[in-house]
Amino acid sequence: MVTKTVLDNGIRVISEDIPHVHSVSIGIWVANGSRHEDRQTNGVAHFIEHLLFKGTERRTALDIAREIDSMGGFLNAFTGREFVCYYAKVLASFLPRAVDLLTDIFLNPLFDPEELEKERKVILQEIRMHEDSPEDYLTDLLFRAIWQDHPLGMPIIGSEESVAGLSRDFIQAYKKSSYRAGDIIVTAAGRVDHQELLGLLNGLFDRLPTGSGAASSCAIPGYERRFGLFDKDLEQVHLSLGTGALPQSHPQRYEASILNTILGGSMSSRLFQEIREKEGLAYSIYSFLASHYDAGSLVIYAGTSRERLADVLDITLRELRRLKNEQVSPVELEAAKEQLKGNIVLSLESSDNRMSKLAKNEIYFGSYQPIEEIMAGIDAVTVEGLLQVCDTIFDDRHFALQLMGKLDGIGLGPDDIRL
Repeated sequence: MVTKTVLDNGIRVISEDIPHVHSVSIGIWVANGSRHEDRQTNGVAHFIEHLLFKGTERRTALDIAREIDSMGGFLNAFTGREFVCYYAKVLASFLPRAVDLLTDIFLNPLFDPEELEKERKVILQEIRMHEDSPEDYLTDLLFRAIWQDHPLGMPIIGSEESVAGLSRDFIQAYKKSSYRAGDIIVTAAGRVDHQELLGLLNGLFDRLPTGSGAASSCAIPGYERRFGLFDKDLEQVHLSLGTGALPQSHPQRYEASILNTILGGSMSSRLFQEIREKEGLAYSIYSFLASHYDAGSLVIYAGTSRERLADVLDITLRELRRLKNEQVSPVELEAAKEQLKGNIVLSLESSDNRMSKLAKNEIYFGSYQPIEEIMAGIDAVTVEGLLQVCDTIFDDRHFALQLMGKLDGIGLGPDDIRL
């Protein structure tokens, strides 16, 4: 059973009691991520996420690590473009201790100057490691091409320049202005009693400022044809092809998910079968959806040899063309539906995934989306609806192609991205 309570200051507390499990996962979510930054402050949300584990007035960083280990649980955090999450997973009997630990980290960080500078060095190394990973860095370059100067095009972890320029005073002020009650959601899933949870949280967040700290983002740029080359001494050429897709809450989100499943979302997908299994042109080939509250993108990635790059691109465009112009067979559509439903149901067997679902439902829909409603939405997808979404998404005027590798004389250009 899912229960929601809005505290007097606007914080939303949502829990799902799952009596048959032994664990509980609890997260504190802030609906304020990297898209609410600008070029100069890019990476500050991620920096704060790191710093909250570096000690409070009551606990050192080592105390924090030892305490969660003593419960046999785990404690972590992550930053996205539209939210930050701090969460813990423990045995249900340890929920009071987990709440005390998690809220102490969230509410009372020291931002010790020495620890801050150590963590700045860690994040700079993280950025360099990210840039040394062609697959990850290429995705950042593609998003920069798609979104241009919009904050959605900035890397979540920031740049070396922006992270180096973030002062302690600014970081503290940014947390105070962005971690406001109206943007905070506490979610818990597992063996949890909602009233007990409210009792554990009682009064802890009273000092937080009310209202929302998420500044309105600038207008989403129109999707346009983009072509980018990033020359790097690599054994392979890495390809990332992207186009505009649908926001998280779009009425045709189920069609978009089915489309991605058929295109490149699994080992049985068209791109995997055609490019890897039949032709042996790539080890890694897949597609994914990146959806936000007001925009989205569909991205295809492949790593191949320089000599076979044109072949990989040709096959990819051919499969996009087929999806746009030819109806998917009933058998393929049904298989994609069952795969997607199975993946969703299996993911919900863990309390941490269900805790995340509660928060994301609240952020993007403002209410809980029952699993039965999601299954019905998937089952309702038709071949006609799929064609309609393909016609919307697969417009070659909107494709962005980003390449990375040894690209001198590669012989490809914007005109090669046509359906």
